[in-house]
Amino acid sequence: MKIIADLHIHSKYSRATSPSTDLENLNKWAQIKGINVLATGDFTHPQWFLQLKDKLTSAEPGLFILGNSLTATRFLLSSEISCIYSKNDKTRKIHLVVLSPSLEIVKKINDRLELIGNIKSDGRPILGLDAKELAKIILNISSDCVIIPAHIWTPWFSLFGSRSGFDSIEECFEEYSKYIFAVETGLSSNPQMNWRLSELDKVSLISNSDAHSPAKIGREANVLDTNLNYFSIIEAIKSKDRNKFLYTIEFFPEEGKYHYDGHRLCNISFSPEETRKHKNICPVCKKPLTIGVLSRVEALADRPIDFNPVQSIPFKSLISLEGIIKESLGVKSATKEVINQYQKLISSFKNELEILLSTPRTDLEKVSLPEIVEGIIRVRDGKVLINPGYDGVFGKIKIFSQSERKNTSKQSALL
Repeated sequence: MKIIADLHIHSKYSRATSPSTDLENLNKWAQIKGINVLATGDFTHPQWFLQLKDKLTSAEPGLFILGNSLTATRFLLSSEISCIYSKNDKTRKIHLVVLSPSLEIVKKINDRLELIGNIKSDGRPILGLDAKELAKIILNISSDCVIIPAHIWTPWFSLFGSRSGFDSIEECFEEYSKYIFAVETGLSSNPQMNWRLSELDKVSLISNSDAHSPAKIGREANVLDTNLNYFSIIEAIKSKDRNKFLYTIEFFPEEGKYHYDGHRLCNISFSPEETRKHKNICPVCKKPLTIGVLSRVEALADRPIDFNPVQSIPFKSLISLEGIIKESLGVKSATKEVINQYQKLISSFKNELEILLSTPRTDLEKVSLPEIVEGIIRVRDGKVLINPGYDGVFGKIKIFSQSERKNTSKQSALL
């Protein structure tokens, strides 16, 4: 069975998340987006955990549905935990995604973590705990749980982050490294960038949305062909079998908000070459630049840019349908016309990912404007220009030049 799984999101109980991020809206948007299996996020938060217990019903082993509808989205129990601690004379800030097959196991995890730190103040709790020790605690509670280093290149909070990370999986997890079989590449990198590290050959590269609102789920995801249950999904990821793990859905990494180096407040955005030229110092404020993902990958890479490992899992880069519509219409916000065009497409076809990945051009042309159809096809073919994101600023997407947009708009008006 083909499954599209997004295994890292947040609830309304995490900081900087939409108050609409509840189970009902997540269930609705998963179907709009085309996500079959969606992480619950934040299972460590007491109030969210109570909602998971009250509103979710067991379906297949390790998966849950909202209410009693067997046609609904499957939920998989997950949480992200922030470990902040000192190791080897350096402050480390590592985010880890934890997956669990049952609410009973989650209860045991929460009871144990509550003895260590405050799990009530944030859906993503901050614990003064070594990442290795967290892995030890979780896996001792249940070997069926999974530990996945989150967005591994983000400068501030990740396994390889330039500001607080490590240079290898083993340096972080030591003897527990053998239990780390997957890592999350994050929005600012794609598998091609990660293939440059032989260090990562032994793990699966997965992609998830890390969504902070329902409309953002599925912006990155994993496409699998396996049985619909927790254990089969985990095994498909772990196996790296291309017959089971078909491909990942990716951001264009330049669109991610930590791809380039820079300073947001100083409006400085640098490529790795420019950063080296300025010796890692911002020319405006004279302080160290925030070193982004591309530079950090280059620092740790032991392979050339175009290296492609044998039997690597493929990937497809996309831009959200709303983003394509806005760029095609030449607007920056979700105007009434953008919303109308989005809803027209969604109501005409199965879901957003189906539209972006595989709906034939001729079918799209029957229900949408020429410039929007052209935008979808260009993104599908990778024909986009993006000013890279840096220091917390998302990249700026360009699909059309101004002259092209004017021409397609005239054609649309004539039609």
